[in-house]
Amino acid sequence: MITAELVEDHLYAFLRRLHARGLTVPPPKQLDFFAGLETLPPSTVGELYWTGFATLVTGETGRGIYDEVFRQFFGTATEVVESEVEGGETTGASGSGEAGVEQGGGNGLEAGRTSPESAVRFPATTPAARETLDQIAQELPRAVPLTRSRRSRPGGRRQRVDLRATYHRSLRTYGEVVRLQWRHRPAHQRRVLVLVDVSGSMKQYSADYLRFAHAMVAACERAEVFTFGTRLTRITPALRAPGTDAALAALAPLVLDAEGGTQIGQSLRTFLSSARFVTMSRGALVLVLSDGLERGDCAAMTAGTRRLSRLAYRLCWWSPLACAPEYRPLTRGMSAVRRDLDALTGVRDLETALTAVRERFAHVFR
Repeated sequence: MITAELVEDHLYAFLRRLHARGLTVPPPKQLDFFAGLETLPPSTVGELYWTGFATLVTGETGRGIYDEVFRQFFGTATEVVESEVEGGETTGASGSGEAGVEQGGGNGLEAGRTSPESAVRFPATTPAARETLDQIAQELPRAVPLTRSRRSRPGGRRQRVDLRATYHRSLRTYGEVVRLQWRHRPAHQRRVLVLVDVSGSMKQYSADYLRFAHAMVAACERAEVFTFGTRLTRITPALRAPGTDAALAALAPLVLDAEGGTQIGQSLRTFLSSARFVTMSRGALVLVLSDGLERGDCAAMTAGTRRLSRLAYRLCWWSPLACAPEYRPLTRGMSAVRRDLDALTGVRDLETALTAVRERFAHVFR
């Protein structure tokens, strides 16, 4: 159910993204924007576009930023909007003027357009992205932190005398202990838990995040991956497919809340209510890939993040918003959970993910 509070949160997130991309909108113009929406409620995406353009954009330099951010949040192209306002019809496969909106994955205000009924197709991986993924796969085994196995094994480093093996070997020399036998606890990779935000505000980044998660599953001994938007979905089995594009194609019928609403707190609550899932997070390196733009009350998100931090070995949050040098976690959700995070890193694509793996993992988790 789409409430007025959800719509308002989405519009505020739209204004924050404009500011992050360099289009500063002073408070009076923000008030004009909301006043225009109240005076003339938009019935189409085109009307919403021009209401925002008239109240938020002051020059041609800001139009490019406005068009890009508007496309991310409301799923429509500028050409479709212009044709709609000029009275023309933009037809697609169905011959309807709304074809551009449907292909874009919804208008951004309705979480139910692609969530939870519709499957989303992810774009094919480019050759440059494949090269970056190969580099990530090479770096990950060295970057993931290690831990000692609970079970000891014979041989290796001299950590503990193996009395039973020493006794049985002494029988060959008539009870004389000639050589001590040893046991050790070998080191292995910690479990890795990846939580990927696939909501509408992450539409631009979720495909690369899922490609990174596929590389994580392939390169690490024990990795678990979940997606969340309006629901929590375990996608680890699908990501075991050998090819990146094949894995993302297998996700389409599973991740039905992609490009929909955001319920971080509810998703964390669902995860922590399962004893099996809690076991996956205990002592693990936990990566949350999200912009942290929670809708509504942030109490569930705060409580879930705090408990997850206590269970995990390290809790690292990757956000595309944190790539901006001037970024500060001032939103309600991020400001509340910041104290529970071991690291807050800016990651928006595979290149920045590779940098984070090389630098952040090497210094924080070793």
